[in-house]
Parts: sequence; structure tokens; C-alpha cells
Amino acid sequence: MTNDTSAPHDLVIKGGLVVDGTGRPPFSGDVAVDAGRIAEVGAHLRGQREVDADGAIVAPGWVDVHTHFDGQATWDDQLDPSFSNGVTSLVMGNCGVGFAPCPPGEQDTLIEIMEGVEDIPGSALSEGVPWGAWRSFPEYLDFLGQRRYAMDIAAQLPHGSLRFEVMGERGVHNEEATESDLVEMRRLVAEAVAAGAVGFSTSRTIFHRAIDGTAMPGTYATAQELSELVQGMADGGGGVFEAIMSASIGDMEALGGERFSHEAELDLLADISRASGQKTTFTTVHHRDRPDAWRTALEVASVENQRGAHLYPQVASRSVGLLSSLAGYHPFMRRAAYLPLAGLPVAERAAAMADPVMKAKILEGDDVEPEHAGSMEALYKALQTQLPNMYRLAATPDIEPPVDDTFAAIARSRGVDPAEAMYDFLVEGDGTNVASLMGVGYVDGNLDSSYEMLTHPATVVGLADAGAHVRLICDGSSPSTQLTHWTRDRHRGKRIPLEVMVEKQTRRNARLYGFADRGTIEAGMRADINVIDLDRLTVGRPVAHHDLPAGGMRYLQPVAGYLATFVNGVQTRENDADTGERPGGLIRG
Repeated sequence: MTNDTSAPHDLVIKGGLVVDGTGRPPFSGDVAVDAGRIAEVGAHLRGQREVDADGAIVAPGWVDVHTHFDGQATWDDQLDPSFSNGVTSLVMGNCGVGFAPCPPGEQDTLIEIMEGVEDIPGSALSEGVPWGAWRSFPEYLDFLGQRRYAMDIAAQLPHGSLRFEVMGERGVHNEEATESDLVEMRRLVAEAVAAGAVGFSTSRTIFHRAIDGTAMPGTYATAQELSELVQGMADGGGGVFEAIMSASIGDMEALGGERFSHEAELDLLADISRASGQKTTFTTVHHRDRPDAWRTALEVASVENQRGAHLYPQVASRSVGLLSSLAGYHPFMRRAAYLPLAGLPVAERAAAMADPVMKAKILEGDDVEPEHAGSMEALYKALQTQLPNMYRLAATPDIEPPVDDTFAAIARSRGVDPAEAMYDFLVEGDGTNVASLMGVGYVDGNLDSSYEMLTHPATVVGLADAGAHVRLICDGSSPSTQLTHWTRDRHRGKRIPLEVMVEKQTRRNARLYGFADRGTIEAGMRADINVIDLDRLTVGRPVAHHDLPAGGMRYLQPVAGYLATFVNGVQTRENDADTGERPGGLIRG
């Protein structure tokens, strides 16, 4: 018998199944933490504080590289939905939208772009963001750097606000940049990256529109403009070029069609990455217009990376579910008979809509166009068209439901029209039922394409859009559902080993953005750790909350199964509840 005379560690997480983020198979062990760092991984370790992880998995904190907390981070220190889903580091400023730089008194333009593109209520942004606290991007970083959060955050410089700063209305309306414009924008990109921006982002899809319906700034930027701005990122010390390219989510024929082809966009990204030496990540999804485009993207990335490019197709772990409920958007929301009811509390609205006379008026009535062409309310047309293909969400939603659960199938079984079947579902009970359109990523009625994308060696996992599309999408829970679905619950195809899925959401994403001090459970790394009861991990049906500034509504999903989350060795969550600790801050590149 030997006596251990070494001093106990600050913290030891004992007896868990360690999934260390490196991709190697899980193993049983203890994880010791001292002064916010992982000190040791082994057995029979002693701690001044000990956390029993028997029966749980111990994994690195999740790193989410695709969020839109640019406004929320200025008023909120919790940052849900990421917080309740085990995220310990996140990157915002994606898709070319954000709030810095911001000319004094000109915030309405940036608000209108964000509201149209990312469906964050303009009233919440107008009231919640402390406008005037910064102009330049370095000043924005300084503002964020003074705040504390439940996790670490990093920011990218967005193309839209950069164009507005340098070109004014010319930039907003997508006029071609002059040589002097390019010189100044490149200088500002370099300045932002030198100050700590971890990347530069753009959007080139016409689906992304300001609230007035105009394409967001940068949509039609020339190859020269993009090349100059990414070179500016290299000038400042380097970062990640994040893009959603033309035709990457569909041909957008209803909006007039995309200007650039998918193949040309992939060639452009490869050329820019090679010439600049910068990492490039871009949205890659399975969509109906070009069902094989995602395969092309993966093949191009593999070939071009062998030729000196650094391409990282960014993929989702589930289909992009467009939510429909009385609290958010639904196919009947622009019916003339419905509009007088729209301001009622949901339960009262549901009761009024259940009246047979009112039901007939709404189902048979005409639509009224929304005031703003770029408003997400305009999606009512798509929801009407796709209504037969929508699914009911159960208390614990199935992210890979069979076609028998669509409203088309339900309507056939009832002998009614699909619109009536969905109407009855939405107004049932207290009106809190939620349906989902499994569109992008669910072209074949399954997630087989997602499996191939997630397991491809060139890809990174992202696209959860946490903080955005608050009344339409609730994919910020993806770090949790990908664990439950891909490693535990999937029954309609192959599963993904736990260690592979964890590595994808931790080390892989951390290394993309140069976060070398996190993403694995190894000695010397930051103690960003999740302790999860995987057997009990569940993500519930989205629930409407009116907790944004100005009473703005957002969907959140209740999550259960996170026994503990640690950020820099400090426990931020315990048994799915907030501890109140705020050890997180700004990550500067």
C-alpha cells in the first residue's frame, strides 16, 4: 500500500468516461484542474473539490463557430441558447452582418440589415444595444472586452458594416467599390484583425436581404474586392474568411436568381485562400435546387487543399428546421381575417381561431402582403407552399422523422386538406404546438447526406445560428441534439462514434480559429469542460419566450442532462441551472 502525499488539486472530476476531443476512444479516468487549467488526466486523483462523474461523459466544452450574438453580447452576459447547450467558446460576426464599424447615429441601417438577414427584432436591437459606445471595430472589441460572460466570445469583422463605413449608401446599395474604397477597406480589415478580430465574413446569397428587401451590402462584390479584403486580414496577422456564397443554399429563382454559379464561387474561394494563405470556411448544405452541390463542395475542398488552399466546408448536424407556431410564423399569419387576432395572447388567439366560423374565414380568405418586402413574415408564402411537407414536433422532437408524420400524411388519414390538418394542430390546446419544415438538409427525407458531410475529413460543424432567426429557427441546440441523435438515438441509418462527434465540435472548431489553448482534455489546456449524463440528455420542443429587449420574442429549447459546465475551471452550470458565475470574456485573435 502506498500513500499519496502530493497536494490535492483545486478540482477533480472523478470517474467519468473521458471523451477528450482528440478523436481517440473514450476511457475512464479523473480530470484534475488547477488555476483554470487541466493539470492532469489519470486515476485516483485527489481534489480540494471533487465532482462525481460516475456514469457521465466528460468532454471539452463545445466550440460554436457560427453564431450571431453581435447585439445580444452588448446587453446579455448569459448568451442563451448557447449557454444551456454546453458551449464554452463561440464565434460571432458571421454572414457579413454585425454592428461595427458603425458611423455615429447611423445604426438604423445596420439594424435593418440584421433584422432582415438574421430575423432579430429591430426593436430589441434598437433598445438593447448601447449605440454610440463605439464606432470602429477595435472600439467595439474594447467594449466587449470590458464585459464578463458565461463563456468566451470571439468576433469577426462583417463585410456589410465595413462597406457602410467606407462607402456609405453606395456600399449599402452594392455599387462597385472604387480603388480608393478598396484601399481603405483593406486598411480597416487589417486594423480590426490586429486589434483581435478572429476573421472577416461576407454573404453573397440574395436570400440575405435587409428589411426593405434590398440585397445586403457585399452580395455582389467583385472578386478583386473579396481578394483585397482577405489580403487585409492577412496584413493584420491572419484569421478566418467565413462566407455564405451565391447559390450555396439554392438558386433563389423566386427572388430573381443568384448572380454567380456554385462552381465559380468554389473556384473563387480556392483562389483567394491560396493567394492569401488564409483559412476559408463556407456554408455547405443539401438543398433541392442542386441536390449534388454539397458533394461538389466536398470534392473541390479535398482537391484544392492538396493544391495549397485551406478550405473548410461548414456543415450542419441536422436539417435547418423552419419553425411554425402561433407565437412565431405560420402559413395563416397574413390572412385578412387573422390579422385582427394577431395581437392577442397566444392562448386567447388559439381559442378565437378554433371557432368554426373564424376557422372557415381564415382557411378560405385572402392574404395581405407584409409591409416590408425583406421581412421574414414574407415566408408565409413558402410555409403555405411547403405546408404538406411540414412535421409536428413532439415534446422531445425527432430530428429525423419519417414521412408518415407530415401534414400531408395526417390529412390523408383524416380525409381533410393538409392546410386544415395543420390549422387544427396549431390551435389545439393552448396554442403552443410547434411544427417544423425540414427543408435544407432533408431533401431525401433522411439525414444520410448529413452523415456523409459530418464524417468527411475536410468539414467543420457549425451553421447553428445561435442568437439569430429567433422567431423561425432554434438550431442553437445543435451541439446537444447531435450527441443524442448521432451517437445514441439514430435508427434510420448509421450512427457516428461518440469520440468523432465530440472532436468535431471541440478540437476541430477550436483549431480552425486558432484557439490552441482549448478543445481537448489534456494537461495544460484550459479547463473548459462539460460533464453530461448522455443517457438522460434531452432537448425539448421549442418554447416561445418574450425576454428580449422591448419584449421581443425568441424560441428556446429546454435542455436536460448537463450535470456541470466549467469555463476556465469555474463552474457556470450545475444540473442544467445557471450558477451565476461569469468567468468568460473576449478572445482576441
